[in-house]
Amino acid sequence: MMPNIVRGDRMSGLVGYLVGPGRANEHTEPHLVAGDGALLTWYDDNVLDRAAGLAIARHLDVPHKRYGVDVAGGHVWHCSLSLRTEEGRLPDGKWQQIAEDFIALMEFDDQQGTRDPCRWAAVHHGVSKNGNDHIHIVVDLVREDGTKANTFRDFRRAQTAARALEIKYGLEPLESARTGRATRGYDPAEREAQARGRAWAKYKRSRGGDASGWKKLSSAERQKLIAEEMRRDEPRYLLALKVRAAAAAAGDEAEFVRRLRRDGLLVRARLAEGTNDVVVGYSVAERPVYGERPIWYGGGHLGRDLTLPRLRAGWPDTPVGASAAAAEWVAARRGRRVVAPGREALEPSPEAWAQCNAELRRVIDEIRQVGVDDDATWAAMARRGAGVLASWSRAVEIVPGDLARAAEALSRSAQTRRIVALPARVNWDVFTDAALLAAAASRGGKGEVGQAVLIRSMLRLAQAVHDAAVAADQARQAALLVQDTRARLIAVRDALPPLPGGQSRRDPEMPQLDPELQARMRRVQSARPDDGKLVSPLPPPEVPRARRSTALDATPNPSIER
Repeated sequence: MMPNIVRGDRMSGLVGYLVGPGRANEHTEPHLVAGDGALLTWYDDNVLDRAAGLAIARHLDVPHKRYGVDVAGGHVWHCSLSLRTEEGRLPDGKWQQIAEDFIALMEFDDQQGTRDPCRWAAVHHGVSKNGNDHIHIVVDLVREDGTKANTFRDFRRAQTAARALEIKYGLEPLESARTGRATRGYDPAEREAQARGRAWAKYKRSRGGDASGWKKLSSAERQKLIAEEMRRDEPRYLLALKVRAAAAAAGDEAEFVRRLRRDGLLVRARLAEGTNDVVVGYSVAERPVYGERPIWYGGGHLGRDLTLPRLRAGWPDTPVGASAAAAEWVAARRGRRVVAPGREALEPSPEAWAQCNAELRRVIDEIRQVGVDDDATWAAMARRGAGVLASWSRAVEIVPGDLARAAEALSRSAQTRRIVALPARVNWDVFTDAALLAAAASRGGKGEVGQAVLIRSMLRLAQAVHDAAVAADQARQAALLVQDTRARLIAVRDALPPLPGGQSRRDPEMPQLDPELQARMRRVQSARPDDGKLVSPLPPPEVPRARRSTALDATPNPSIER
């Protein structure tokens, strides 16, 4: 069970949304399943309309308005408790028990008569767009006597409460909590904010810089303009792909900064307090298209494995390298040219493909002998493998496709909560070489033979990580690796042109994919907005690389930083 907490100060707006139709008309039969004693005296489990929702909001807001207490971050505490789709739906009686226990574990109740309770309500309005059964718990953080409820570390406490409730009610335990891995979720509001910012900037530009008429548009007109700018992918998705590709192919920190800028990103260093040259973090943003303000994302918000300390663990730590990196960060911050171009501007030799593929296979086979309890090695291999696939995707996929999705799925095995030391016994540099070659795939190289061998190595890597997940009883991650990594890599492999001399692209040592899953992937491929035919993801060497337009944009609020 997954809790998701949001704070605010508009009780009527939140409850009105919960009892309304939803953003995609997904809300069905909204009704109360639990709440404070006074609330349940007035309302049963009948379907709630807008008038009832506003009345409930007024009831919940009474302590806050009566005492006029200001709560930092907002007095409205909202938490959704969601199940996996595979768990099905729970009866209202079970949800009521879960909600009441959750409120007690979060200490919003009377704490066995020692405190005045908070007013709260739990609303159930059907499953989400993805089919997840869930409830919404709304709490007024001002207690009946005017004191404030304790929200210290409420995110962590909510996770602890959810784990306890999973055991008590026989729900499926959260696998990531047991394995110590977690991937940051995507918020639909990010896509909407991006689209709203682009629509506003586009409207302003179309009227010669005058946006005064934006607020005069009707709600339907504004929503139409915003909908036209909606992107299918979340704003962070392509940013994470670009950063992961740059990190994988970079031999040091300075090259990492140059590759980020080479891919069209805005780069900003975070300096240690009181210094102007000690970089302790970074943030990136897509370059605006219509003049909108960029939204900055820190590396840790793109992926736990993309924080600067974790990236630095894979690069050499030398005084010369630190000085070169500092110079590149300064140049990026001031909008100057790169200080010293490096390997990112070089072309790989044909011999490099054969040497790299041979060493890569040897290293993967060596890691396959590592025990499943060696989390550091498996996480490192997943991160390096995801970086190779991300680099390849950035080189050959104008729109993120199978390689990008495979990279994202594989990277989830590297999202450890704690920093783990990089095992020294493995030649990790071969993954950097492979990413460097993959990044130059669209500019020639060894051609189809070398890249067919590379994807065979990536399939072996994905299979190794999958087998380790199975051995460690991580069923959900193992299924993800099959469906979103191996299946997509096989689709890319099968789309490559035939090899000369009738060579087989298949690896006889690798298990075959489930026929039903292969058929499903073929249906996904055929549904793409092209001619429906599978073609090679690798452009011929004589065709110049197509220019990519910026796919992510931002809102007009310059203060936003994720």
